[in-house]
Amino acid sequence: MLKFRLILLLLIAGCGFAVAQPLVRVSGIVYSDEKLPLAQVTVIVLGQAQSTVTDEFGVYTIYSKSKTFSIKYSLLGYQPQTIKFSERSGARIIKQVNLIANINELAQVNITNKQNQLSNTTTINIADISSMPLVSGNFETMLKTLPGVSTNNELSAQYSVRGGNFDENLIYINDVEINRPVLIRNGQQEGLSFINSDLVSKAKFSAGGFEAKYGDKLSSILDIKYDKPDSNQTIFSTSLLNTSLTTKKIFKSSFLLAGLRYKNNSSVLIKQDEKGSYNPNFADAQLLYQYDFSSKFNISFLGSFNLGQFKLVPTNRETQFGTLSTTLRLNVDYTGQEIDDYQTLGSAITATYSPKPNLVIKFINSYFNTIERERFDINGSYTFDEVDNTFSPENFGVIKRNRGIGSYYNYGRNSLNTQIFASEIKVDQNFNNHVFSWGIKFDNSKYNDQLNEYNYTDSAGFILPNNSKNITLQNVINVQNNIDIKNYSAYIQDSYSLSNSAELQLGARATYSSLSKQLLISPRMLIAYRPNSNNKILRFSAGVYKQPPSYRTIRDFSGILNIDQKAQSSYNTSLGYEYAFDAFGTRLKFTSEAYFKYSDRLIPYKIDNLRIRYLANEVSRGYAYGADFSIGGEFVKDLVSYFRMSVMHANEDITGDSYIQNGTTIYPGYLKRPTDQRLNFSIFFQDKLLNSPTYKVHLNALYGSRLPIGPSQTPRYLDKFFIPSYKRVDIGFSKDFLDDAALHKPKFLDKNFSSVILFFEVFNMLNIDNTVSYLWLKDVDNVQYAIPNYLTGRQFNLKLIVKLKNKP
Repeated sequence: MLKFRLILLLLIAGCGFAVAQPLVRVSGIVYSDEKLPLAQVTVIVLGQAQSTVTDEFGVYTIYSKSKTFSIKYSLLGYQPQTIKFSERSGARIIKQVNLIANINELAQVNITNKQNQLSNTTTINIADISSMPLVSGNFETMLKTLPGVSTNNELSAQYSVRGGNFDENLIYINDVEINRPVLIRNGQQEGLSFINSDLVSKAKFSAGGFEAKYGDKLSSILDIKYDKPDSNQTIFSTSLLNTSLTTKKIFKSSFLLAGLRYKNNSSVLIKQDEKGSYNPNFADAQLLYQYDFSSKFNISFLGSFNLGQFKLVPTNRETQFGTLSTTLRLNVDYTGQEIDDYQTLGSAITATYSPKPNLVIKFINSYFNTIERERFDINGSYTFDEVDNTFSPENFGVIKRNRGIGSYYNYGRNSLNTQIFASEIKVDQNFNNHVFSWGIKFDNSKYNDQLNEYNYTDSAGFILPNNSKNITLQNVINVQNNIDIKNYSAYIQDSYSLSNSAELQLGARATYSSLSKQLLISPRMLIAYRPNSNNKILRFSAGVYKQPPSYRTIRDFSGILNIDQKAQSSYNTSLGYEYAFDAFGTRLKFTSEAYFKYSDRLIPYKIDNLRIRYLANEVSRGYAYGADFSIGGEFVKDLVSYFRMSVMHANEDITGDSYIQNGTTIYPGYLKRPTDQRLNFSIFFQDKLLNSPTYKVHLNALYGSRLPIGPSQTPRYLDKFFIPSYKRVDIGFSKDFLDDAALHKPKFLDKNFSSVILFFEVFNMLNIDNTVSYLWLKDVDNVQYAIPNYLTGRQFNLKLIVKLKNKP
């Protein structure tokens, strides 16, 4: 497979280069007949595969493949408008457009428009997905460049938002909530996320202050839409890490989206400190089919089958760590193997009925079944050595003395079967200046969990802890759990126009969990104010967010369930400001948001790589505050770039925790949360090369400050160690062989493809050793060492994306 992909990439690369000329760019603002900017207006260059939508300021930018063309502007509730253009090559046209309201459909468009303005979300630029260099290939990796989002693992799709953990984030695809596997421990084992990037048509993300219509989590929502395509498409993408095939078909009364993906990132993993035979194989198939019975009624089916297997036969490991004055080296020889696998079968059926233009009713039913297994049986024989790090050529790297010798053994046979069924009704209706929404939902989650694992450490012939002649196993877990959790929820919200410049949204959620037996009420409010200038928006949000206990939160370190656990709760406020302005000869957008979150009830936890280990029998209170900033736009003509920064502080106080020191009881008080990453900074910058629009460079840089951590079995107040700051730079170079700016195109490619883009990518360009977690080992004197587990090093990648030409 790898040889085939290499040959295909080289054949395309050898097809020749093109002489380039600039595209015609048309940009501007779309207004209503009341001179208010219109969001989500579809802008299409007729006869070309070029389309976009306006942002919340009504701003759009689109490019034409030819000098003579027509652009169509359309939005439900307004009369579509088509404008003809005849321009010179490389022209930069500014066109302001006014759409006239269609009285018969105006009520329904008010639903869409008002909800877009009042939604405290960031619209993700879908066009950036293919060009951003991403080692994991997962859509969620894009979120890690957004303000408020932090991460320290490029292999994973998981992320934390404003001091929350991985389990506090909601993900929706076409209004269906998506759940992630439970047993995954590290990024090596994680395969393809549920989201297929090639099928995404719209994506919105909120780092807090989201609406009542979204579910019961504390931190964030990611709202993904798979919509009807503009035209028939077939897309093939392949690289040294993954391959995908996507098809989009439009029929008379229906449409079909289908995607196949395969991923094998062994070429990345083999460069880590832990050497061995890596065999990670992940694949999925996804399908969306919608049939329109009439203009008022349609039914859609979403199906997915996702499977993966991670197999590792480790041989040895060498890790050097310590300080300039004391440098230590760990050498480990392994026997045994690890095999982890999972499979998820998911389906959802959605019926949408719109009996009136101002009324939309959705009936959504979904079922997901996930089967996960962990099997590991690994013995490691290790030596600690202190090495000479002086600059003397004859002594550098020579062992000064041995610090310890021993072995450790990890054993596990774990399996988990998860079944989740959900049924939901959602209604949106317009009444004059009001958009009224409500919904009810029932979901039932069943878990069948079998845990059997243990480990021990043998240092210099002594089994730790060394308190007898018998072998003492550590962290022994041998339990079987079967539990059924039912949740009932409902929401109601009203979006109301206070004036031409101000909008108000009031909403509330009610949730009842069969596990906690609590009725939870969560009121929420959002105010949006747009001054008469139309290029500024102020938003203020306040709300209560409650998260009922789940199977993850009630399972403690030993696998025992705390079925008496109550819901977590958070009280959030935020103030946001958005400003669109012209500078550097282009249109830029600045966004900022300050926030404060207070939680009177949290379930404390510890993080080990991707595994969250809850202190299920303990309760804490905490807070998080900070600010997010972003500026983006076409700093280089025709290419969008972003600069983003976040500052944040998150603490918690565990109820009743204390320890005795010198006969005195010490109460630790507030501690740093495991996700207390004070500073995050990201850059996604694009530029042109060789004075040609067909050659581009795409730079993605991330910085995240250090994170608190401690050994997994110690109390939280002893987490006084830190994972060093995360620093990473990825860069990609691309060439579009069939760019419409090219005067001469390879005949074979031009005949059979509408687009052929070749990427050369360098992951971790600076080859920085980023730490994701620690291996904790003790010597016979009970001195504990933290040996860093490093992430991926520098890696080169070739990627090819081709779109087949539609045949008449």
